[in-house]
Amino acid sequence: MKSLPIRTIVIGSYPFPAWLEFASQNLDKFGQNDIEEMIDDAVIAAIHDQVSAGLDLITDGEQTRLDFNLSFYGFLQGIKKETISPRLWGPPAHDQRGKHTLDGELAAPNGLGVVTEFQRLKHLAPEGQALKASVPGPFTLSGRLLPNKQYPDRFAITEALLPIVRNELEALVAAGCQEITIDEPSMSCYAYKEDTKRLVDIFNRTVEPAVGKCRLSTHLCFGNYKGHPVGYRRIAPMLPDFLDFKVDEVHVEMANREFAEIELIAEFAKNMDVAVGVIDVKSYYIETPEDIAARIENCLEYISADKLAVAPDCGLSQTARWAAKKKLVNMVAGASMAREKL
Repeated sequence: MKSLPIRTIVIGSYPFPAWLEFASQNLDKFGQNDIEEMIDDAVIAAIHDQVSAGLDLITDGEQTRLDFNLSFYGFLQGIKKETISPRLWGPPAHDQRGKHTLDGELAAPNGLGVVTEFQRLKHLAPEGQALKASVPGPFTLSGRLLPNKQYPDRFAITEALLPIVRNELEALVAAGCQEITIDEPSMSCYAYKEDTKRLVDIFNRTVEPAVGKCRLSTHLCFGNYKGHPVGYRRIAPMLPDFLDFKVDEVHVEMANREFAEIELIAEFAKNMDVAVGVIDVKSYYIETPEDIAARIENCLEYISADKLAVAPDCGLSQTARWAAKKKLVNMVAGASMAREKL
């Protein structure tokens, strides 16, 4: 599953084509077969851009998701259909994202839909292409749900979601998925003020059914909604406890932070491979291949090439497609330049 040093990967999401954004706001104008055709076409477009760029590992671009995690609430029972937004006007930011109230026991009798996404990707991708699925972790998934008497705080909601995510991971493994990312940006965002040992325990209990059965990774970033971070953007509070995550690879946001704390990837590398964010998804500066090669050389001062992968800082859903395509092409070119020097 990992055959190259300095492997080029993506986190998960990819920009929607403009027509898909329009269609998603006008679904009442389409029949169910039209919608299924649009979904296939959108995934084909995401595959095309990633394969054309030369990526070693691709995803379906999360083209069927409203957001990397918000659309999962549609699969859950126990959530009221109404959405509460604490702020509607002014500069767009994380505090405008909708929150949901709960009215029953949280359950997902039909799963979270990720297996269907993976099966579609497997069907549409070129034969032999390495594929990855991504699933939001229960702590991150709990962040947009409002506590009530049954679930009095975020951790109670997290515990209710944990077996649901576990089941999805088991189902993905059974479907033949060989690489899975568990997205837990809330853990990295709030590591500075939460009990990190408690977060690690939640994470490891979640992934336990998939450990050793596929290549597991986790994505740790500081938020990217409308190009804005949300968390305290430091890696140091995560250590040393996050080194105990039961994963093969950790993804860390570096480019947008000007490679602050780059030396800490050496700590992660003691226990796992590291995918370093060398592409700033919040900036419309298009990194050149030379930029990427230089950033990789910086990483190689702290980690060996066989343990290093490179990626965008976060998913690309908040970046315009024209920029995302160029950034990925140059990331792959820069990685090739770095490999040639090894």
